[in-house]
Amino acid sequence: MSAQPIAFFAGSTRARALRWVLFTGMVLAIAGLPHTAEARRGIGVPGAYDGVWNVVFATRAGNCNSTNSVPFSVSGSHVSSAGGGKVTGGISPRGIVAVSISVGASGASGSGRLVGNSGAGRWSGIISGDRCSGIWQATRTSGF
Repeated sequence: MSAQPIAFFAGSTRARALRWVLFTGMVLAIAGLPHTAEARRGIGVPGAYDGVWNVVFATRAGNCNSTNSVPFSVSGSHVSSAGGGKVTGGISPRGIVAVSISVGASGASGSGRLVGNSGAGRWSGIISGDRCSGIWQATRTSGF
C-alpha cells in the first residue's frame, strides 16, 4: 500500500474509513456483475446460445436465390451444421458469432450477433459461381 492511501486513512475516523472501504468494495462488485437485463437474456452466460438455430439468408446483392434457410447447431462456443452443408464457426459469451458454410462448390461466411432466441448479421460468398452478399436472421428452434 502506498503512503498516500495510508495518509488518507490516518486523518479519518475508523468508522469513516470502514464506510469508505465498504462503499468502494460494493462499487467494484457491482461494476463486475453483468447488467440485469443482459443476465435475463443469457448474454455472457456460458452455453446461453446452445441449441438448434434456423438461419434464413436473404440476398441483397448478386444473382443468388433470394432466400435460403440452413439449420445451425450451437454448443458452448462452437457453431456447426445441424443438416445442410458444412458449417464451422464460433460464438463469444456475449453472442458475437462468425461462421463459414460450404455446400458443394458454393461457400459463404458471415458474422453478427445472437441475443436471447434470435439474431441477425451480414454474409457474403460465392454461390453457384456468383458473388453475392446479404443479411441473415436466426431463430432458436430448440435448446439443449
